[in-house]
Amino acid sequence: MDLHVVLVEPEIPQNAGNIARTCAATGAHLHLVKPLGFSVEDKYLKRAGLDYWHMVDIHYYDNLKHFFEVNKNGHFFYATTKAVNTYSDVKYPDSCYLVFGKETAGLPEELLKENKDSCIRIPMIEGARSLNLSNSVAIIVYEVLRQKGFESLKLKGSLTRFSW
Repeated sequence: MDLHVVLVEPEIPQNAGNIARTCAATGAHLHLVKPLGFSVEDKYLKRAGLDYWHMVDIHYYDNLKHFFEVNKNGHFFYATTKAVNTYSDVKYPDSCYLVFGKETAGLPEELLKENKDSCIRIPMIEGARSLNLSNSVAIIVYEVLRQKGFESLKLKGSLTRFSW
């Protein structure tokens, strides 16, 4: 399983830190597309990621064009509240990129229009604008992993230390 989480112009360091922690715990690669709304030295970013930073494979890009130039052969899925397909309706390939937009504006409208068949959404009640970015990433990442039987997350060792 080769899973990639792409954050396009993330603005809130705590969200990026939480997402980095999710990537560390699942083995997903993290791609950060500039401009970032924070410094990678930000104390809130580091605190949210706790001591997982050494476990995260992070890639940085100057802009969205640069990201697509480097990753031109990827299978991309775009998270947006405007999609018809729900995230659980999609059958994800063994290698895919989950692309998320910035907290205040989401992904560029033109990108979504050009890729509407690859857009996915998390169902919500009417009137709810959106979920927190780090929660959205976790929901979709774990759906991809669930579909693959959590093969990359098999428990190492045993549970014998517990006396059930």
